[in-house]
Amino acid sequence: MSGPSTYQPQNAFLKWFEARLPIVGLVHSSFVAYPTPKNLNYWWTFGGILAFMLGVQIITGIVLVMHYTPHVDMAFNSVEHIMRDVNYGWLLRYLHSNGASMFFVAVYIHMFRGLYYGSYKEPREVLWILGVIIYLLMMATGFLGYTLPWGQMSFWGATVITNFFSAIPLVGESVVTWLWGGYAVGNPTLQRFFSLHYLLPFVIAGVVVLHVWALHIVGQNNPTGVEAKPGQDTVPFTPYATTKDGFAMVCFMLFFAWFVFYIPNYLGHADNYIPANPGVTPAHIVPEWYYLPFYAILRSIPNKLAGVIAMFSSIVLLAFLPWLDTSRVKSATYRPLYRQFFWVFVLVCLGLGYLGSAPAEGIYVIAARILTAYYFIHLLVILPLLGLVETPKPLPTSISASVLKGAKAAAVMLAVALGAAAFFGNEFQGIRPGGA
Repeated sequence: MSGPSTYQPQNAFLKWFEARLPIVGLVHSSFVAYPTPKNLNYWWTFGGILAFMLGVQIITGIVLVMHYTPHVDMAFNSVEHIMRDVNYGWLLRYLHSNGASMFFVAVYIHMFRGLYYGSYKEPREVLWILGVIIYLLMMATGFLGYTLPWGQMSFWGATVITNFFSAIPLVGESVVTWLWGGYAVGNPTLQRFFSLHYLLPFVIAGVVVLHVWALHIVGQNNPTGVEAKPGQDTVPFTPYATTKDGFAMVCFMLFFAWFVFYIPNYLGHADNYIPANPGVTPAHIVPEWYYLPFYAILRSIPNKLAGVIAMFSSIVLLAFLPWLDTSRVKSATYRPLYRQFFWVFVLVCLGLGYLGSAPAEGIYVIAARILTAYYFIHLLVILPLLGLVETPKPLPTSISASVLKGAKAAAVMLAVALGAAAFFGNEFQGIRPGGA
């Protein structure tokens, strides 16, 4: 999709270097001259925001590691040392801990945008699957990182989550023992979790490269879902998309900064400021907010093995959306029935998130079971049936046609507004104080 590079080196050294390693031409063709659909809205800026957040997490993580000690006797104190003694250590830690939450905020918006506009459909199946793989790696990295401060929630969260694997028939207990490095969560557990937490962000970066590569092969989707025609429906990535991405990134950074500087512990848990104590169990063990919907699915099923299968299936099923959704129309803009079910699905996911933070008792369990059932019904029943029974609206012939239609509609609305303003302005001019 990006095509051959049009980059022309301007001096002898650059010509010599480009002939041997055309990396500048690759960057130019991928991020400067790359043809971008002209009708992309601000929901498409979260890809760039996610790349920025990945960079923030890697850089702050590397610096934090220089002062962190992965040992059960020193981990908690080393984090306090970072917060109190290291120059701007508090800022680095708050950037990293809140950055994880911001990363998930952006990825959830990115995913729901893909669901709304059908960005998982042909020819973008591999692009979508790579995105699901990135999401799974993010979840694993976030969980491993949450254990490192070795507070109460870190310890007991690691204990609860790793115990899920004991539900695997025959080999479950052996797998848990292998994960722990012993017969309980301890120092070997912390050391291997630290090692994996340091490694996985670079694995994520590698899969992101594949994700972007796949995107540049098949091209970007757009709000209409109609494939872009080169030249007619596209504009260069720079400056059009980069300007929009830059503005959205600044706005997102302000939102990020608000958490870092004003409410840095809002998304955390107070118990994690208590050193880990295997002899004292917290009253209510909850994971980080971005795991809560899946935690609610897990707890809604009384059987441990069935709950674990349901939790992992709820994520893995997302990779099969290109085949579960049988409609030939991508964008929900032209699918009125699907659009209604989409917003119901969003509300169900938010409801599961709330129920994941609530006690596993009474009405909360019943509500979680209802929403869990709908979650799977939506993916396995509603999506396939909608493609068969729904009558979509007529698609535009091209992106340019939809843009022109929107411009004409906006012009008509502006003309009506100006006409109304002129009419009422003339009427009001005839009104004088004291009477007509």
